[in-house]
Amino acid sequence: MGKLSGTLLGGGIGWAFGGPIGGIIGAYIGSMMAGDGASRNSSPYQTPHNRRSAFNHTQQGDFAVAMLALFGYISKADNKVLSSEVQYVKQFLVEKFGKDNAQDLMYLYKEILNKDYNLYDVTAQIKANTDYYARLEMLHILFGIAGADGEFHVDELAAIEAITRGLDISGKDYDSIKSIFIKESDQSYKILGVSPNSDVNTIKKTYRSLATKYHPDKVASLGPEFQKMAEEKFKSINSAYQDIRQQRGF
Repeated sequence: MGKLSGTLLGGGIGWAFGGPIGGIIGAYIGSMMAGDGASRNSSPYQTPHNRRSAFNHTQQGDFAVAMLALFGYISKADNKVLSSEVQYVKQFLVEKFGKDNAQDLMYLYKEILNKDYNLYDVTAQIKANTDYYARLEMLHILFGIAGADGEFHVDELAAIEAITRGLDISGKDYDSIKSIFIKESDQSYKILGVSPNSDVNTIKKTYRSLATKYHPDKVASLGPEFQKMAEEKFKSINSAYQDIRQQRGF
C-alpha cells in the first residue's frame, strides 16, 4: 500500500490508534503510514502511551477513523455488503472530503468491512474521547451515509439507534437529526423538537438552544471538512425555524 495521499488520516491519529478501534485498524494504518514516515520530522500518530485523551485533543484522524468504524457497522447491519453500498460510501466521501482524502478513507473502510468487532466497545471508546458536539456530528454523518441510496433500511436505522445509545446521545437529539433526513408530517417542528401546539416563546427558546448546540464552531477543532458538514445541519435547523415562523406569523 502506498503512502497516505490525503490529510484527514495523515494529519494525526491519537486515541483512535489505541483501544478497540486501534485493534481494528492499527496494523493497517501503520503499514500505510510507513511509506509516508520518511518525509516527516515526527510520527503522524501518537501511540497509546503518549496520547492525550481529553476531548479537546481529538484530531481529524481520530474522528475520521471512528467515523469509518461506525460506517462499517451500518454497512454490515443486514449481514451483507452490496457493491452499490460501497459505491455510495465512496461517492459520499469524495463529495464531502475530496478525492485524496476519500482514497485514504476508502482503503480503510474496506479493511474495516473485513473485521469483526464489538459495537459497544467501539462506541465506549468514542464516547470516552470525544465531546457531545462531536458525537452529534457523527450521528448526522451516519444518517447521511445510510440515506445515500435514497432510502433508509430498517436494519440501518436499527444500527444507528444502537450507535446512538452507545454514544450516549439523547433521544431528543436523535429524533431531531433523524427528522432532517426522513420527511414526516410537521417535519419542521420535529427538527426543532417542539409540537405544533407549542407557544411562540417555547419555539423561540428551543431554537436558540439548538442554534447554540449545533453551531459549526462547536466542531471547528476537527477541521474545515467536518465543520462544513456541521453547517448543513445548522442550516436545516434555521430553515425549520423560518418555516415555522412563516406558518405561525411571528
